[in-house]
Amino acid sequence: MINREDMLELTRRMTPARTSITRAAGCYVDGDREYDGSFNTNFLNLSGAEKTKNLKLAKAVPFSDTNKNLKKYEFLPESQKPGSMWQLLMAMKECGLKNDALMDTFYEVVMERYQADSEYAILVFHDRYDIPAKALDKERLWESEEVYEYLICVICPLAEEYEPGEPECGFLFPAFTDRSGDLNHVNVFQKNLCRPHMELVERILWVH
Repeated sequence: MINREDMLELTRRMTPARTSITRAAGCYVDGDREYDGSFNTNFLNLSGAEKTKNLKLAKAVPFSDTNKNLKKYEFLPESQKPGSMWQLLMAMKECGLKNDALMDTFYEVVMERYQADSEYAILVFHDRYDIPAKALDKERLWESEEVYEYLICVICPLAEEYEPGEPECGFLFPAFTDRSGDLNHVNVFQKNLCRPHMELVERILWVH
């Protein structure tokens, strides 16, 4: 189960003034499921309006209804072998999305297996959260307990040309469990529970 307070701790920081997101990358896919361009940029270089727009997209994942629209899934040991999606996500996280070859590999896997009725965008954000320690009375202390380095991915239909609409699905990796990074789990978001994109769970992430 996902602790709602853990997710709210992340979302409270998702404002232009407080965010520590370092990088945003993405790729566009046309109606024929073909690659239609990509970008990879330092988040600080975005305009204020672009930061606000992208933070809203990223925030859709942790701010969604926990244990309903946002569920925790496990990477089994056999899903963490060399060549696995888990290994790819770990490499993307560790390079802070700066390796374009890794990003292209990720986009290719998603494009091959994602089921879409129209044009869409795959967006990935990288963040480092310096988790403040808490005293026994829950008051925040100045010192840090851990740096939680993570990715948020959202897949969005295009509302206009190269303009992402509301995310249809996405994920937070590694999961944020008990205010700590959980490398064996991922939190997966589904906007429409009547028509979830289970291919994200079963054929892209390979989680259970």
